[in-house]
Amino acid sequence: MSLSRWLAPGLLLLLGACNTLPTIVPDMARKPPTVQVEGAAGPLTKAQSQAVLDRLKASGKPTSIFDRHLAFEEAVTGTPLVTGNKVTLLVDGPNTYKAMFAAIQAARDHINLETYILEDDDVGQQFANALIVKQRAGVQVNVMYDSVGTLGTKKEFFQQLRDAGIRTLEYNPVNPLTAKAGWDVNERDHRKLLVVDGRTAFLGGINISSVYEGGSFSKRSGRSTRTDGKDDALPWRDTHLQIDGPVVADLQRLFLETWAQQKGEPLPSRKYFPDLPKVGDDVVRAIGSSPKDPYSLIYATLISAIDSAESEILITNAYFVPDPQLMAALKAAVARGVKVSLVLPSKTDSGLVFHAGRASYTELLEAGVRLYERKGALLHSKTALIDGVWSTIGSTNLDWRSFLHNLEVNAVILGPTFGRQLKVLFDRDLAESSEITLEAWNHRGIGPRVRETLSKAWEYWL
Repeated sequence: MSLSRWLAPGLLLLLGACNTLPTIVPDMARKPPTVQVEGAAGPLTKAQSQAVLDRLKASGKPTSIFDRHLAFEEAVTGTPLVTGNKVTLLVDGPNTYKAMFAAIQAARDHINLETYILEDDDVGQQFANALIVKQRAGVQVNVMYDSVGTLGTKKEFFQQLRDAGIRTLEYNPVNPLTAKAGWDVNERDHRKLLVVDGRTAFLGGINISSVYEGGSFSKRSGRSTRTDGKDDALPWRDTHLQIDGPVVADLQRLFLETWAQQKGEPLPSRKYFPDLPKVGDDVVRAIGSSPKDPYSLIYATLISAIDSAESEILITNAYFVPDPQLMAALKAAVARGVKVSLVLPSKTDSGLVFHAGRASYTELLEAGVRLYERKGALLHSKTALIDGVWSTIGSTNLDWRSFLHNLEVNAVILGPTFGRQLKVLFDRDLAESSEITLEAWNHRGIGPRVRETLSKAWEYWL
């Protein structure tokens, strides 16, 4: 869900102006960009990129697409990927909540939950009740929630958790008098992360809310949502992951580090980092990003994968407001013969983001990027699949807010087995979508054009 759902952009701009404005990193600057990939110690130059390819050639073995993506992935981040994991693809709220509740019920030591939105509705109360039961059974439960994302949640909801012994932490409170770690209302925790016993983790785009009660590939629908001036009852379409295995330790570390940075009360001693044996064959990297980082590692990794693409780029994203470098990377991929297809929303909970993103359609269509809009659902998914072997799912939207202002978390999964699963899901969304052609787009009315122009002026803040 977009921040603009909760705060009017004018209020956000006013509050943000009370602090020093965030620095726009070079790859987000409003100027014709030089496409480059950020490495662990700075940009990967063309020479460094070529060195990766030369190293592959020097091995004397045939190089597959997977080998290339593996090599570039390691070069960008500077750390090895984690093997021995089991990744389960979860589609929409009902399937995801079922898996999460099963893991919560099976917890024996601790539960760490970090979320942007935690609503006081039927689904929120189900989570509260399940967590309270485990806390009273001796399992330590720690809950971190974003202040803006929970503006509509009653204080009594969180008080019931605290009364049961659950540790809670409000991330970056809107009220500066209650902030413990400095105050910047524009910096938000957009992550959706659940870690159970340090062994199982869930991440993706799904918040804790009753809007996810209906599946998007069925006739059932979710809560009525105001979209483009119409009251449409639409199911929410989203994607999540369950991950078991050694990489869960990296996700656990992200939670604990954020808790400490926000100066949350000391957590009770638990076995937060148990021994994690191999449980599967999936190769995974957990990537967290923060506005305090020199640049978004998630963004850098995505640009690297796009620049390394040889055959196909398939992206599904809820809030698509691309910066100049992402635009350049997508267009360059098409120019070298890569098929680039994007599934984007036809309806949204944020009109400003929706129209700001559409302002880029003409340039992308003219470059040969194929654009589709998902019908029959409110698209909230954030996934990418490149060359059938490089996949990512997480909380990160393709907009300025996610790359500059939010804490986000994604998983990158390398390998054709998971890639095939994500391709099937992409094709299912594609079947529910309508293609936007350049001819039809050029004939849109003056109203949409005006909304696009006005909305794009806010893209940095949306």
